[in-house]
Amino acid sequence: MENLKALSYDLRKDVINMIVEGKGGHIGGDMSVMDTLVTLYFKQMNISPENMDDPDRDRFVMSKGHSVEALYAVLAKKGFFPIEEVISQFSKFGSKYIGHPNNKLPGIEMNSGSLGHGLPVCVGMALAGKMDERDYRVYTVMGDGELAEGSVWEGAMAGGHYKLDNLCAVVDRNRLQISGNTEDVMSQDVQEERWASFGWNVISVNGNDIDELDKAFTLAKETKGKPTVIIANTTKGCGSSVMENKANWHHKVPTAEEYTQIMKDLDARKEAALNE
Repeated sequence: MENLKALSYDLRKDVINMIVEGKGGHIGGDMSVMDTLVTLYFKQMNISPENMDDPDRDRFVMSKGHSVEALYAVLAKKGFFPIEEVISQFSKFGSKYIGHPNNKLPGIEMNSGSLGHGLPVCVGMALAGKMDERDYRVYTVMGDGELAEGSVWEGAMAGGHYKLDNLCAVVDRNRLQISGNTEDVMSQDVQEERWASFGWNVISVNGNDIDELDKAFTLAKETKGKPTVIIANTTKGCGSSVMENKANWHHKVPTAEEYTQIMKDLDARKEAALNE
């Protein structure tokens, strides 16, 4: 687990390089969601470049598609495509590594970015798995600001109604969105109660702790008769005090000075993880 924690900081560095080279990106949410993606792809999900066409592979949809840089970094480390190619081509004219998930790339199930679509689509994927008697699981990650979209709650209603215990949703609960604090934009502090009222198994964890996330995903697999939502309480910009809990880092490119400090901070966090 210490190696996975260290890896999460190395992948954050890849994201920083991607955004600097591409001159844009949703850096704050990339940093907050990284631990969730590392846990899923390197500990929990049955998905790899070797089985990406297998009908029994697990499915993942990045509903908060603006955090695609974190997904690209994880998929590259998993072997779907070279990280050097991603960093050099990200967000460039004509590049396939665009600013939201692109399903022309291996490992990406669907295009996303228009918020509120991931959960309803995953409900369909999970329902299809039940109907076809497949063993795969379906995962999606949403941003907490995204939960203002009505389609999320239509999906939640359907997921509970069909008792889709092969479905697991994650809310990246960093409490900041492009227009400020989520509680000022659209209050959602009773989120756990809301999900439970739709018939979901609800688990709240420290979303920047891979140990807690791993246990939560395992518990979700063991839960029968209802879908699971994991409320991942995270820190926007996690990894460096330059970015942490600052709304203006929702979409921003570091200056040269900020870049140097962020990389130092990430190296220090990695070292601490290895020495736990």
